[in-house]
Amino acid sequence: MPISLSAKKSLRKSLKNHKDNVSFKNTLKTTVKKFLAKPTAEGLKEVYSILDKAVKKNLFHKNKSDRLKSNYSKKVGTEGVKKVVVKKRPAKKVVKKTGKKSNKKM
Repeated sequence: MPISLSAKKSLRKSLKNHKDNVSFKNTLKTTVKKFLAKPTAEGLKEVYSILDKAVKKNLFHKNKSDRLKSNYSKKVGTEGVKKVVVKKRPAKKVVKKTGKKSNKKM
């Protein structure tokens, strides 16, 4: 048993965090299982969202999350995912200077 006040608080906090992490991981598992049972674009969106939240809460490393996202997107295939259209930016106008610079040293 913890003796000091800070140790008692640390114990309370760690128990609370453990409870929150377990419930979040259960939510993640059920979301993934539901997606794998019937892979759709909407389900993929939910899985992406919950994996990003897991990274934010430091439950998963970013690379693990990216790897899982990649594998789950392969389950949906190309027909279920909308293609993202990237708009091209208009070209910048280049204005030429008319005067010459002098390279004289003072």
